Amino acid sequence: MPIKVRDGLPAILQLQEENIFVMSESYAIHQDIRPLKILLLNLMPEKTKTELHILRRLSNSPIQVELDLIHPATHEAKNTAKEHLETFYKTFDDVRANKYDGLIITGAPVEHLQFEEVDYWDELTGIMEWSLHNVTSTLHICWAAQAGLYYHYGVNKHPIEAKQFGVFSHTIANKNCPLVRGFDDEFMAPHSRHTTVLPEDIIDIGELEIISTSKDAGIYIVVSKNGKHVFVTGHSEYDVLTLKEEYDRDKAKGLNIRIPKNYFPNDDPAQTPLTLWSSHSNLLFTNWINYYIYQKTPFRIEEIE
Repeated sequence: MPIKVRDGLPAILQLQEENIFVMSESYAIHQDIRPLKILLLNLMPEKTKTELHILRRLSNSPIQVELDLIHPATHEAKNTAKEHLETFYKTFDDVRANKYDGLIITGAPVEHLQFEEVDYWDELTGIMEWSLHNVTSTLHICWAAQAGLYYHYGVNKHPIEAKQFGVFSHTIANKNCPLVRGFDDEFMAPHSRHTTVLPEDIIDIGELEIISTSKDAGIYIVVSKNGKHVFVTGHSEYDVLTLKEEYDRDKAKGLNIRIPKNYFPNDDPAQTPLTLWSSHSNLLFTNWINYYIYQKTPFRIEEIE
């Protein structure tokens, strides 16, 4: 799938080197089709890395995607250059009058806080409320999955004794769910979080369905039955070195961080980890785009409701 992004976005060169088709604005204007409009709310500190992760995963469908980037106006980004934000990002106020086929809300390193203590919580809940009538489907990732479940359905998060950190095996609870079409019976996915959601808090909510779980990592995918919300508690978008970078960062800070499970060969951080989740991740994003957006969104985007 060609991804349409603004001319000059740094991720373009890296993606082109990986043989991923990225379409600049100046090229896309000559194509006479309506692309899907997706909004990415990037809550991660290192926004350029997250842009690259998400763009990779959006590149595996024949459907053209036009991506808008926003960041919280009520939070000061300290790990991304101000010039980058000013050039490539907007705020919610800039896009609230628009309609979008899809919305992606990333994770954020704020799990130690109660939801209401996050400095941009009011802004985030405003965006989530706005999405109900202006977005066809929203994909919530990691902390955003917990935040979305809490805001929309009252499902709270729970602390876990040790960080859920590594690459874990998952199974599928409902193989008829379009989101997991083509998935193997068991598949791997990365997790990196300090909190979790519990099945007993979800199973009695009639609007929700648990689609995938892990014996070791717990709930992985929850979907609203109307397709409006997809909640993914892990980080399938991560590239092969992301967990290593997190591990090295925390070690350098002197934190008591465990070696990520099922990641380094022989649990040896000196060895290069293998990617065990790309196929599943590509399917996850492609299925979301196809079955939850493309097959449902109106051709006239202003008719989204």
